[in-house]
Amino acid sequence: MSRELKRICVYLGSNPGNNPAYVAAAEAVGRELASRGIGLVYGGSSTGLMGRLADACLAGGGEVIGVIPKRLVEKEIAHQGLTESHVVNSMHERKQLMADFSDGFITLPGGIGTLEEFFEVLTWNQIGYLAKPCGLLDVNGYYTCLADHMDRMVEEGFLLAAHRRMVLTSPDPGELIDMFAEYDPPQVDKWIEMKKGL
Repeated sequence: MSRELKRICVYLGSNPGNNPAYVAAAEAVGRELASRGIGLVYGGSSTGLMGRLADACLAGGGEVIGVIPKRLVEKEIAHQGLTESHVVNSMHERKQLMADFSDGFITLPGGIGTLEEFFEVLTWNQIGYLAKPCGLLDVNGYYTCLADHMDRMVEEGFLLAAHRRMVLTSPDPGELIDMFAEYDPPQVDKWIEMKKGL
């Protein structure tokens, strides 16, 4: 049974990166969401990949909701043309509101903040606070090393294979969203030691 995807949260860089493929991917995600009538939730910035994503979605007639902390309004140059803009007091409030608005989470190339956001919602899913799909858009092999490291987490006994499979991965935005629609969350606790009876 396909799940309904009204809005998808996208995490990505507030810088454009050095490879034009990253900008192209951000714009492709924006267009794909708009064409499917799926709203975009993102960090509210007009800069870097974030701005290109929002502009592409808006140009396609899509709904775009931005959530940005007060301290970053000037630094990240808050986007002025969004469907909805929410200015919050903290990063914690930002991330919670973005999660509340969204039915799934796509992560594009980005830096430390992008990875932190991705791993936080992945953790929330792992421990049962959420049951929403999480995906990596693997542009130009950007997340290959991260995927390999998560495989090692499984090998070394720090991550269950069922939870590793929560991370949906594709280089194609349409394919990734299709995977989200068919996502079935794992029904297993994270505590490996308890499973072994140690």
